[in-house]
Amino acid sequence: MTPSRIVSALQTLIAIRQPVFLWGPPGVGKSQVVARVAAREGYALRDIRAVLLDPVDLRGLPRLSDDGRAVWCPPSFLPGADAPARGIIFLDELNAAPPLVQAACYQLILDRAIGEYRLPDGWAVVAAGNREKDKAVSWRMPSALANRMVHLEFEASLDDWLFWAQEASIRPEVCAFLRFRPRLLHDFDPQRQEKAFASPRSWEFVSRMLDAGPERDVEYELFQGTVGEAAAAEFMGFLSIWRELPTVDSILAAPTEAAVPEEPAALYATCEALSLRAGAETMDALAAYAERLPAEFGVLLMRDAVCQNTEVVHTPAFARWAQHHAEVLL
Repeated sequence: MTPSRIVSALQTLIAIRQPVFLWGPPGVGKSQVVARVAAREGYALRDIRAVLLDPVDLRGLPRLSDDGRAVWCPPSFLPGADAPARGIIFLDELNAAPPLVQAACYQLILDRAIGEYRLPDGWAVVAAGNREKDKAVSWRMPSALANRMVHLEFEASLDDWLFWAQEASIRPEVCAFLRFRPRLLHDFDPQRQEKAFASPRSWEFVSRMLDAGPERDVEYELFQGTVGEAAAAEFMGFLSIWRELPTVDSILAAPTEAAVPEEPAALYATCEALSLRAGAETMDALAAYAERLPAEFGVLLMRDAVCQNTEVVHTPAFARWAQHHAEVLL
């Protein structure tokens, strides 16, 4: 399932407090999707790394009560009486935890309780982990636990990632490159045994590196250590094209005269850069330049402009362009 469909499924399952397990390869954004659902629906989120727990951690420690009997004190990461009314317990990397830790999670997941502790009614349990075929650290999930959970397979989606990237201020050259080479959004093969590989998470790292302004002579090594040798080599080639493109200001100043790139990589890069400047004051220039682009790239530019600033659909320039290209938009 794509991230957007995972979000929809989680909204349904969390509302009825049905335990769910997200399966997916490393780096696809499982934990980010859970955090997004929690923020969107107004749930508190307790992110618990099951792999870091000992079996006794979930139950807590005993203390003596006034009558001399032992009473268990639950750990602070489990919601108590003062916790928000609605929330999510997120057990990340659950299947990477040793069997005894997974066993300690049984009662919490199945019965919403551990010993004397009871999970508040408004709280749901979500777990996540890597698949066995990914060759990450994992233990086979016991059938008794697996049978009590809904299992969702997580897969990377370029459209979903690009939508998130706009909100997360991911660098435009990274977004443009992945439009040009969508297969490299997530290029993970457990048989290759690479230390670094391309994934939605590692491309976010690349964007942050570019924000830091590294020296040009170490860029390739940085990218290679983040997304792998092949993806880094392609991205460096794309960057060389990106950096030689006409500036956005020069295109907006003279949209009917500015050069139109011929290479697909350069066209993707140009559309990405221009769409970031979408606004009522620039739509005349954007529409004029879009008319000169190959049809599919003109549509790409205007679609991205609308995604960046929905108000542009009300401008006369966009209306004229849409009318001229109605057959492409249908």
